Amino acid sequence: MKKGIRLKIGMAALMLAALLPAGTGSSAAALTEVPYAMDSSNQAGWWTPLETYGTGLEYAYMAYNAPGSIESTHKVNIARRDGNGVWSNIPVMDGSKVAEFSDNVGHSQPSIARDGSGRFHVFASMHDTAWNYFRSDTAGGPPQNHSADMPTPASFKGTYPVLTTAPNGDVYLLIRSSEDAAGYRSGQLFRWDNEAAIWSKVAIIGSSLNRSFYPDDLVFDANGDLHILFEWSAFAASALRHELSYIKYSPSTGSFSKADGSAVSLPLKPGTADIIQPLAPTETYVQSGSDPGGPGVQSAKLAVNPAGSPVVAYRYREEGSSTFSVKYASYSSAGWNLQTAYSASETKAAIDITWAGSVPRVYYAKSSGTDRAYMAVPSGSGWTQTSIAPGRPIERLSVERNDKGIDILYFVDIMNRKLYYGRN
Repeated sequence: MKKGIRLKIGMAALMLAALLPAGTGSSAAALTEVPYAMDSSNQAGWWTPLETYGTGLEYAYMAYNAPGSIESTHKVNIARRDGNGVWSNIPVMDGSKVAEFSDNVGHSQPSIARDGSGRFHVFASMHDTAWNYFRSDTAGGPPQNHSADMPTPASFKGTYPVLTTAPNGDVYLLIRSSEDAAGYRSGQLFRWDNEAAIWSKVAIIGSSLNRSFYPDDLVFDANGDLHILFEWSAFAASALRHELSYIKYSPSTGSFSKADGSAVSLPLKPGTADIIQPLAPTETYVQSGSDPGGPGVQSAKLAVNPAGSPVVAYRYREEGSSTFSVKYASYSSAGWNLQTAYSASETKAAIDITWAGSVPRVYYAKSSGTDRAYMAVPSGSGWTQTSIAPGRPIERLSVERNDKGIDILYFVDIMNRKLYYGRN
């Protein structure tokens, strides 16, 4: 199992002991600078740019924006680290040239998955646009433009594609659609059938008048069930979102349910899924191109524990606060339990979570300081913070727990235009 199949399930307690001294944290991670130039536009909070693979030798695939032909554009590439630690660069191709797009921070970044046949699937530069979908024609080969393969009308436009791979090698995609009727921006789930080599639409997950759906994460558990995390905003869009929500999809039965197993009907509307972070008394939906202030959610990621229960890390600005704290939510038979993992200073829209043995690891980035990338783990009645990239101004990140129980890190230093591979 792996989080490359988006399984962030912990390994044995022995591995935990090796990685987490005293069960509270770890020392700084081992980081390696990826030996390829990175564009300053390579930054997002929603993306899934990292894929891991291998039960023996460890492989990592890091989709990223490389510098374009001019400063305002970027080209899409995959940095590949093989099982011996050797790097190679795989271009994402649009015909005979490398795919190149205009910069659009927070919207034009790539997400990647590797299917059971070893083909890469990359969705890039999608901000209210037609499909920009690329797939390898051979195992491990450079992805080519296959946008025409997507099963939607020509009018389709999408934003925020997040990907994961199922235990059977299928690939799932969650994306926000802009092709809907006036006042709607829905969340749609698609499936790549690895054996048949074809895409199909599974369902419209959420759709509600005057609301926009924001995908956050997709994670499979060991039983083959898909855990889905998303947020809502005022239509048409807002930098501040609300009612962080969760549902589970069982491909074997085609059913959707809450964490307690109760069935839900699609398309969902606000309040009809599990609401992890309810609206605060003064929290309201506001349509705004910039942050309108007030309480709300901004970015979230998901993992599952060994029991198959969801655990969530997210950024939330409390009532009366001017900064986003880092929150942790776990589910049990008693319902959702919310904790604050960090709140001492402002954070960036960069967060992820894994499960290590018997504890969660919450990764986040501070907005300032010499050390910015941190990991929080439970310690007694509180949380312990560990700086894991000392001296490096990391502003964006993605993390996957690989088959060997090691957290593989995708760290972005925007200031110096560097991308780092790490192991923790």
